[in-house]
Amino acid sequence: MLSAGDPAPDFSLQDQDGNTHTLADFAGRQLLVYFYPRADTPGCTRQSCSVRDHAAELAAKGIAVVGVSPDGAAAQKRFDDKYSLGFPLLCDTGHAVASAYGAWAERKVFGKIGLGLIRSAFLVGPDGRLRGAWSPVTPADTVPNALAAAGG
Repeated sequence: MLSAGDPAPDFSLQDQDGNTHTLADFAGRQLLVYFYPRADTPGCTRQSCSVRDHAAELAAKGIAVVGVSPDGAAAQKRFDDKYSLGFPLLCDTGHAVASAYGAWAERKVFGKIGLGLIRSAFLVGPDGRLRGAWSPVTPADTVPNALAAAGG
């Protein structure tokens, strides 16, 4: 499990529009990287819409945002279009980035144990080190945790 002070794992993933995003693209800025299990499901919708609804607060603290899920670009695009999210939704179909962040792990769902995505959030500082790591995280706590960890 990653924790505050650890270097953020690098990534290079395509978003819902086919654009590639890397951790280096956000160097010198804070970045909220949040992982959600599946686009357009109730918890993931609450989490993503909360991020959308607090975009001005996040921007005021200098925080950029990317959402990451195992969904492909078409599902991410439909999700973005349906809820007008307005930020990159990255496609981690092979789970490599989620694994690097510890968000792809063994979990129990409906009494069955298997590998899956654990809803998680990480605030990367301007120096590329984590300022906060929350795994698991509730949809409602994603934004408040990031804002608190961002400081003044």
